Amino acid sequence: MTAGLLCFAASALAADGPVTEEQALAISQAAIGRSIGDFQLRDTDGKPVRLSDFRGKPLVVSLVYTSCAYACPVTTGTLAEAVGAAWDALDADSFSVITVGFDAGADTPERMRAFARKYAINDDRWQFLSGDLPQVAGLTDDLGFVFFPSSKGFDHIDQTTVLDAEGRVYRQVYGASFETPKLVDPLKELVFGTTSPFASVEDLVKKVRLFCTIYDPAGDRYRFDYGIFVRLIVGAGIILAMAWFVGRNWWRILRDRGKRARSPASPPNG
Repeated sequence: MTAGLLCFAASALAADGPVTEEQALAISQAAIGRSIGDFQLRDTDGKPVRLSDFRGKPLVVSLVYTSCAYACPVTTGTLAEAVGAAWDALDADSFSVITVGFDAGADTPERMRAFARKYAINDDRWQFLSGDLPQVAGLTDDLGFVFFPSSKGFDHIDQTTVLDAEGRVYRQVYGASFETPKLVDPLKELVFGTTSPFASVEDLVKKVRLFCTIYDPAGDRYRFDYGIFVRLIVGAGIILAMAWFVGRNWWRILRDRGKRARSPASPPNG
């Protein structure tokens, strides 16, 4: 592994020849803004789940294979910490998470259930899914997720994807280990951001929460910083006071000029 990305050959499901790490990253980045297809997968009970079931709020997508010995467990552990911080900072039901097994022949619902249990993930907001080859192939292609078979199972890009509420790729997060803000900040933007910021009181509150919810690296958590809000109010107050002072003095100048213009002319001498 180098700098959070593996060295690649090609996608196991669409191999046209070798690709470099830079090319793999370009494939991943090219997916940003792309709408993801409505693929049908299965949950750990074998029940069908469609990606459209998650529309309406952001979705975090992680791809693993259950026999992975290193990268996938590390990614899942890192993701669990970041997701926990995000749920603490944002509304409790503001986004969902899915982990999808990309080894379509082996990652069965039973193995995905065991994988979740092994890493102590038990939350209704986080589902572990599997699928048949065409569905998995379509999903990985749409997400720009590059992988290929190797002697140890698979080599793959270490990638976590954030989708917006409409199912479009919003951000790619790279590395088996990544800093918490890499995931939480784009989720903040999606959850608190609004296209018409002051159309309603709710929009205004969201904007305040967007700018005042900050990351505390010492505690590896997010908190609402009232100090930012106070500084914004004080700054606005100073600007308004200055505007009032300037306006008041300008009004006095105009008033005095008007008085002089209206006063009768002095009588001539002599």
